Amino acid sequence: MRYVVIIALFAVLTSCDSNRVYEDYNDMEEAFWHLDSVQRFDFQIGDTTQSYNLLGTFRNASSYPFYNLYFQYTLEDSSGNVLRQELKQVDLFDPKTGEPYGSGLGDLFDHSFILEEGYKFGDTGMHSLSFQQYMRRDTLPFILAVGARIEFVQ
Repeated sequence: MRYVVIIALFAVLTSCDSNRVYEDYNDMEEAFWHLDSVQRFDFQIGDTTQSYNLLGTFRNASSYPFYNLYFQYTLEDSSGNVLRQELKQVDLFDPKTGEPYGSGLGDLFDHSFILEEGYKFGDTGMHSLSFQQYMRRDTLPFILAVGARIEFVQ
């Protein structure tokens, strides 16, 4: 119930964002991100003259056992052609102090990381952005949600 209230509050606070083209989250079942669980987000691009920022968003509990997160993201067009793919490492906690980064409420923390800045799509239509964890563990605990955000560059 607590997670539902926090997600609803987040949705209300971000609903007036005029830069947002697309934003969605996938909740992790039982707060585990399995190695074979690719998180995919499909979105529509209608303007190829516009520049976009692509962001990955992650929600974790303070009990997350590592200070960082390795993940691979893949950007594809409507035909399944890979436009971009990269392995990224991001810090969720300060490696020396253990203090959490991101915005938090209680023991939950949200993080947004730029994947592509000022990206120009070559085609209109459906595209997808997917994420896969690369932490060398089959099951990554205390990752509560993975999300994607596409926004206009202002």
